Amino acid sequence: MGFFSFVQEIAMDLGTANTIIISDDKIVVDEPSVVALDRNTDKMIAVGAKAKMMYEKTHDNIRTVRPLRDGVIADFTACEQMMRGLIKMVHSGSRLWSPSLRMVIGVPSGSTEVELRAVRDSAEHADGRDVYLIFEPMAAAIGIGIDVEAPEGNMIVDIGGGSTEIAVISLGGIVSNNSIRTAGDDLTADIQEYMSRQHNVKVSERMAERIKIHVGSALTELGEEGPEDFTVHGPNRITALPMEVPVCYQEIAHCLDKTVAKIENAVLFALENTPPELYADIVKNGIYLSGGGALLRGLDKRLTEKINIQFHIAEDPLHSVAKGAGIALKNVDRFSFLMR
Repeated sequence: MGFFSFVQEIAMDLGTANTIIISDDKIVVDEPSVVALDRNTDKMIAVGAKAKMMYEKTHDNIRTVRPLRDGVIADFTACEQMMRGLIKMVHSGSRLWSPSLRMVIGVPSGSTEVELRAVRDSAEHADGRDVYLIFEPMAAAIGIGIDVEAPEGNMIVDIGGGSTEIAVISLGGIVSNNSIRTAGDDLTADIQEYMSRQHNVKVSERMAERIKIHVGSALTELGEEGPEDFTVHGPNRITALPMEVPVCYQEIAHCLDKTVAKIENAVLFALENTPPELYADIVKNGIYLSGGGALLRGLDKRLTEKINIQFHIAEDPLHSVAKGAGIALKNVDRFSFLMR
């Protein structure tokens, strides 16, 4: 981008947990979707990682918000502020004016018209001039390197923070899709509830997320690959005295079982509504897992055993939607599935 460029092109994966921005083929922003606002003036204090450090640690004058819930915008003003803050990180160089933006944004495939409108409006208020929307499973497929325009069926399961998108893609369109509001955040909530019920220890959302990352698993038997136990510190729920509880991956696998089963059922439901020709392609090619949820230990194995179709984890599951949106940005004129 030269000094005198009037239009800047960015691709954005606006996620419930993380927001990733790609500009000039590079990931320039990869930050948590959190914004800290002054409670009295609604001015932005911090955004991204800085705001996440404040999350669940603030006093009365600061509120930290996760503007997206279940994959869709829950707090319109906070989302707009967050987008502005993150976009500012992209062109932090000295510019006499801020360029107008051409944007491609990934949205959940189960979004209603109102939800799509909310994303578009937020982007326009954050200086977006040309705003295109792309469904997340479609973007993930492009990011993984699948030829989405080929007359061949491919299935993507994109497990994000707020929603799980399951889609069968062929000829540049989504043939059958199933979007459920069960994803990473639900796994975190399961862990919080389990620790409170089973061990009588109060854990914050951030602590539950750390447990999920360190010892989260979809299978009770991981053999050699099993992670070491993780020690949880927190107050006793009844006496408020400090506690130290070691947690192993087997018990976390038990507590996540119901939520993982919901994702399994959603995949089966999407397969049920797939035309037989495409179904045959999917059996041959396997099913691709993307999004942060794909990193849950043993998930691919569990799904493969349950559904009898091979599951592959994308090479860089966290960034596949953003990468796909970046490729779509370059082919705005060619890809007919982008929504204005």
